[in-house]
Amino acid sequence: MSKPPKLNLASIVAASVPAARAVPQTAEIVQLDRGASPPKRGPATLKERARQMSVYLEPPVYDQLRDLAYAERTKMHAIMLEALDLLFKQRGARSIEQLSEPLQR
Repeated sequence: MSKPPKLNLASIVAASVPAARAVPQTAEIVQLDRGASPPKRGPATLKERARQMSVYLEPPVYDQLRDLAYAERTKMHAIMLEALDLLFKQRGARSIEQLSEPLQR
């Protein structure tokens, strides 16, 4: 017994189109406009601009941070940024606001 012939996409499409509506198989060449620049978007989101960093916290430290954020009705991320700002100030480095000034121009 011989193997059935292998089907290809062209034969499947040709079989599904009725004979009256069959379209001749011709290729169309499309020219792309290479001179156009991509459309400009607005300012990138924080997720697109920033770099991600993982922080491993012991469960009691994490719980306390979460509790502070809940009590202050803010996010843990905002408290972490505040802590980093205080660390930068303590070490004599520029603040987060000073570091982000060139991005806002």
